[in-house]
This record gives sequence, C-alpha cells and structure tokens, in this order.
Amino acid sequence: MGLIGELMDFIKNLSIMTTIYQAIDLGMLVTHLLMASKVLICVTGISLPVVIVLSGSMEPGFKRGDILLLHMTKDPIRAGEIVLFEVDGENIPITHRVIRVHERQANGEVDILTKGDKNFGDDRSLYPYGQLWLQRHHIIGRAVGLLPYFGWWRIIIIEKPMVQYIFFGVFRLLYMIVR
Repeated sequence: MGLIGELMDFIKNLSIMTTIYQAIDLGMLVTHLLMASKVLICVTGISLPVVIVLSGSMEPGFKRGDILLLHMTKDPIRAGEIVLFEVDGENIPITHRVIRVHERQANGEVDILTKGDKNFGDDRSLYPYGQLWLQRHHIIGRAVGLLPYFGWWRIIIIEKPMVQYIFFGVFRLLYMIVR
C-alpha cells in the first residue's frame, strides 16, 4: 500500500492514552519554552531580549536572518550604538544605529536620532509626524550579541506560509511516529 498507507494505519491504531501522553509532552515543551523566555526577560531587563533582523537596512553589519541579542542598562546612550526602538503609535520594533545624541543639561533628557546603515537618510520619516527625535522611553534595548543566519527559519515561515504548514505537519508526524 505504500508509505502513506502504512502511516495512515499507524495513526489509526494510536491509542487514546498515547495521544494524551503526547499532548502532555507537548504542553511541557511549550511550558519550558515560555519559562526560558521569561528567564531571558528577567536577565536582560527588556521585553524583547532576542530579535530577528527582517530587513536589509542594517547591511553589511547585520543581514536578514541574523538574530540580535539585546540588553538594556541605565548607561547613557551614545552615537554608534545599535538600539531597538518603537515609535509612538506603532507596534513594530526597529533596530538601527544611533547617529546623534543631544543631552539637555537643564533637565537631563536625551534626544536620539537613528539611521539604518544601508539607508540614505536618517529615520525621521519613520517617526510620527512632527517628531524629530526619539526619547529614552522609545528605546527598548541595545544590541550586545549576534547569531548570524539563525533567524532565517522565521523569515521563510513569514514569507512562505505553505512552508509553515509543511514544517509543522512533518514535525507533528515525526513526533507521533517517534513516540
């Protein structure tokens, strides 16, 4: 009958207890992953301790698919640092380089201007209308590490949804067979 027929017979013969054990194992795996992400959040002090570079705006330093490890400290932000920021009204974090920092001596506030390394101009066009600078509260984290190319799996899944279905389908079948 072939491989597919044998696989279908195997799936039909699975007992209810086996299915329950698999569900419990999957739940434990998800729980462990969530706990690991919470530990990273506590250690780094930010809500997004790891980000995948999705665009080419930071090439050649960071390429699409690179994973950046982030951390946040109270140290002053300096020109040349790579930061992750969010602008008001948008829920899309952006990772770019700080190109200018203006510290106001009177109140201690800081104005920050960013730019993607590959972009021609600064990021003012990304900021809300009338906003010329980022403030400290816009900065989510600072890049402290790099894992090159480790994020390509996520880009492929985002850009090609059929790959996502195939990947998770094959993963689930292998999980059922191994158990």
